[in-house]
Amino acid sequence: METTHRVVVGDARELETVDDESVELVVTSPPYPMIEMWDELFAELDPTVGDALSAGDGRAAFEAMHAQLDRVWDELARVLVDGGVACVNVGDATRTLDGSFRVYPNHARVLTAFEERGFDPLPDVLWRKPANSAAKFMGSGMLPPNAYVTLEHEHVLVFRKGTSRRTFAAGSDRRYEAAYFWEERNRWFSDLWTEVRGELQTLERDELRERSAAYPFEIPYRLICMYAAYGDTVLDPFWGTGTTTLAAMCAGRNSIGYELDSTFLEVFDDRRSTVPERSTAVARRRLRRHEEFVAERRADGKEFAYESAYYDLPVTTKQERRIRFFDVASVDAVSEPDGRRYRVRHEPVE
Repeated sequence: METTHRVVVGDARELETVDDESVELVVTSPPYPMIEMWDELFAELDPTVGDALSAGDGRAAFEAMHAQLDRVWDELARVLVDGGVACVNVGDATRTLDGSFRVYPNHARVLTAFEERGFDPLPDVLWRKPANSAAKFMGSGMLPPNAYVTLEHEHVLVFRKGTSRRTFAAGSDRRYEAAYFWEERNRWFSDLWTEVRGELQTLERDELRERSAAYPFEIPYRLICMYAAYGDTVLDPFWGTGTTTLAAMCAGRNSIGYELDSTFLEVFDDRRSTVPERSTAVARRRLRRHEEFVAERRADGKEFAYESAYYDLPVTTKQERRIRFFDVASVDAVSEPDGRRYRVRHEPVE
């Protein structure tokens, strides 16, 4: 099996190289409006953002920032197939402007924007992203009433384009081989992910670290496995350090990324050599966890009705029988005028 992965240096407000209805899944984490690290970026996109911030008008700045994200959501509505899914990881922001402290509800604003574009909201996920500081409060400490709850979670908002689910040919290999284990389904499709943690960036260049955000590999990997079949294409319009592409490679799906800063491509080229080892580790971990699940159930006196077609393991349901994992055997890169193209060769895990 081969997959292709294209990274375009360009503005996601105009996905010029992506055809209409050519993407099955979007997995992305945009810059969060009203988080200070993104102020400069948003002000470059729209100078009125900087004017509003200078004037202490947080509400105007918040809306102007989201107006720039809205242009990307317009493009997602164009490129997603009917029944395609968009997963947007976003956190709310807290900030003091002009002496007034408040929360800026990014997740609610994004939810409204997608609904206005005809997307149906699906149940979303909260995941815990602990604060780096040991102090668990903001405000006046132990004295009521002026302390504030610390934000330690982010939202994965999930939307479907249109009202119909995607359809496949009966018994489609690319769908059934992409199945997940029964116990994975129970864990992944929970609305609260407590075992996923934020990750520190390991970027050597300070200027890149300042323009990136922690986005754990586990989040895009799970979402890709949950909402995309083999052969599908995953789009990340806010590519950054390329974690979504890395997850798509390990999951055996195609991908497209858009990134304004070409320097991040050099960082990803350094990560490319780790993909075969990472993909092997991810597949073996999933198989090992399933073996542990089987042992636990049998210890409780429970047996299984079905056997895996490719692995010497029982499975809980009929739908799991054809689960098949693929290791990354090689990753070849080709430079293009507007970015990079990667060709990945996958081999079945025996």
